[in-house]
Amino acid sequence: MKNRPFKVVVTDYIEADLNWEAEKLAAKGIRFETFQLKFKPDEEVLSKIGDADVIVVNMLKMTESIISRLTRCRLIIRHGIGYDNVDVDACTKYGIQFAYQPDYCKEDVAEHAIALIFACARKVVQGRRTLEESSRRGQWDFTGIFPVYRLDGKTLGILGVGRIGSRVFRKLRTFGFRIIACDPYLSDRRKADLESQGLVFVDKDAIFREADFLTVHTPLKDDTRHIVNARTLALMKPTAYVVNTSRGPMVDARALAEAVRNKVIAGAAIDVFDKEPPDPDFELFQLENVILSPHLGWASEEAGWEIRESILNDILSAAEGKSARCVVNSIKELKKESRS
Repeated sequence: MKNRPFKVVVTDYIEADLNWEAEKLAAKGIRFETFQLKFKPDEEVLSKIGDADVIVVNMLKMTESIISRLTRCRLIIRHGIGYDNVDVDACTKYGIQFAYQPDYCKEDVAEHAIALIFACARKVVQGRRTLEESSRRGQWDFTGIFPVYRLDGKTLGILGVGRIGSRVFRKLRTFGFRIIACDPYLSDRRKADLESQGLVFVDKDAIFREADFLTVHTPLKDDTRHIVNARTLALMKPTAYVVNTSRGPMVDARALAEAVRNKVIAGAAIDVFDKEPPDPDFELFQLENVILSPHLGWASEEAGWEIRESILNDILSAAEGKSARCVVNSIKELKKESRS
């Protein structure tokens, strides 16, 4: 096996093709294979990736059952920011470095969240329906549009002010909002810096009570799962909106549907879902005051090329025996030979 070429396998991907990567890696003598293994059974997945040195994963679930049977893997790379589909503890247990791309699409997700906030406030989606109905009648009929409130003077709540949430703050602080935030994981130094720029920190219940628009930007953890739920929604103003561009499980979709249906809050805008795509009978499809987008917060040509270059650099580092750029776990020794 001494002359065995370094092998990289992509389990699943969203790009039209990975020809650019294939050409770059071939020039380095690296074997490169790509598949679409999302939702495939473990045995089929392992038949494709079992002997890879580096594995790049997008949405495939990398469980301990799979990770424990990787014979040569030294690095798993998540194509994206979140990594709740990868068992990081299992990576550590079996001596595999795990890296992700935390800088990926941060500008784009922030812009998408802002677009959804404005779409809720100005009732952009409802406005299209109003236009079409008025056109059929031959006269204006604004039934169902009002009330519409100006944004100036309203309170924007940012739940999580890391890479993306802090960008939402910086981009919107000149729009006349009062901006509040909640983030118990923020360092004192980072918190003081944001406070010096005008951000006001409050506790979790306060952000739900005070926000006219609540935008969610927290990572998915046990204590953030369904952070938007029946109890926290009940704290909100009847004129308030919830915007989620982070992870689907942050919001209890059933509780949100009930809150909108019963006018506990005015509406919502959701870009991410527990199951993607959602089932045809998804609760939120039935509600006119909920804007839904197809998990597109990440989408831009610029972000697409940035992450491809970043992942390629991580692969080349691994091939040279070096560490990836943004490593999540800490392990004493990377696996370099197949296990017996």
